[in-house]
Amino acid sequence: MTSKQTFLIVGAGLAGAKAADTLRGEGFDGRVVLLGEEAERPYERPPLSKDFLRGEAEQEPYVHDAGFYAEEEIELRTSTEVVAIKPGSSEVELAGGQRIAYDALLLATGAEPVRLPIPGGALDGVHYLRDLGDARALGEAFGPGARIAVIGAGWIGAETAASARQKGADVVLIERGEVPLERVLGPDVGVIFRDLHRAHGVEFVAGACVESFEGSSAVEAVALGDGRRVEADHVIVGVGVRPRTSLAEAAGLSIENGVLTDASLRTSVANIYAAGDVANAFHPFYGAHLRVEHWANALNQGPAAARAMLGQDVSYDEIPYFFSDQYDLGMEYGGHSTAWDEVVYRGDVEGRECVVFWLREGRLEAGMNVNVWDVNEPIRELVRSRTELDAERLADPDEPLEGLLT
Repeated sequence: MTSKQTFLIVGAGLAGAKAADTLRGEGFDGRVVLLGEEAERPYERPPLSKDFLRGEAEQEPYVHDAGFYAEEEIELRTSTEVVAIKPGSSEVELAGGQRIAYDALLLATGAEPVRLPIPGGALDGVHYLRDLGDARALGEAFGPGARIAVIGAGWIGAETAASARQKGADVVLIERGEVPLERVLGPDVGVIFRDLHRAHGVEFVAGACVESFEGSSAVEAVALGDGRRVEADHVIVGVGVRPRTSLAEAAGLSIENGVLTDASLRTSVANIYAAGDVANAFHPFYGAHLRVEHWANALNQGPAAARAMLGQDVSYDEIPYFFSDQYDLGMEYGGHSTAWDEVVYRGDVEGRECVVFWLREGRLEAGMNVNVWDVNEPIRELVRSRTELDAERLADPDEPLEGLLT
């Protein structure tokens, strides 16, 4: 490795910024170029639906201080669109025609919101929350007397509904399923979050299909498939995201629910890597590809990809982790579960101070701590151990989780 090498990162979010930071931290003295479409320097997204959205954050959620990139000799180029990757010549092409050659390329292009293709989708007041500009606009819309409809009760929808209600708005949370977060947590555990929102004055509408947004120039109401009409001054759509793979696909990289990589975050094309929301990486522990759309994955996977670019032996096998804050409820989730045969509760579920465990054939697939702290690390250790667990001991609050590992 010499200083003549150029390592290029496309995508200036958390994964890209941490990768650039790691390259310098590991001693790489070549050229590091970090390209981002947004005008902002890299920032973290979780606060956008929480304290930043409510105007309570002490500072904006940037990954690094303003002077960091110049000090580390990282060429941060904001407002820069990459229009093509040219693997044959090891170059990327920018809007305007400029090309930049690379020795190694990291794709950290993230994900974008799924947009509802329904009548009225272009009306003023219909919002998607993905970037700082979206959060600033929504923050101005929230307040006492504002009528807010949130479409989708996943993490973004539930957190945004909570923030709007905390700002004094009248909130209707509209969900296709029967409870919030049903796809991840299941119907029984999702009740915890349904009851939480109802307790704070949110109207929860379950089993709803959104047909259209109504209004002349600005949104005035949400029309549902059963004929109901929800009046709203602003609508926030949070029905999921899709990985931004168009550049990778056009360049001939293997695509399947994201950019496919091996455990070292290498794509199917030499010298090109992927990390963060866009990467569908092979996970050695699970023996399958996983695409994880959460903060901790970007935080950890970007540096792992940087080390792989430097030729280090990398096998990314972090147990997935994410967190959420809604009203006075804080939760952490560790593991990965798409199917389970038993759910075990520890603590006070009705009081929303508990731990929930999802088991399959007696082994822990995932665990969620709700207003109970300092247990998520042992939860993930239990997941990794594949230990067969006794459900009664697991449910006993007096039984230390660490003791179940033996």
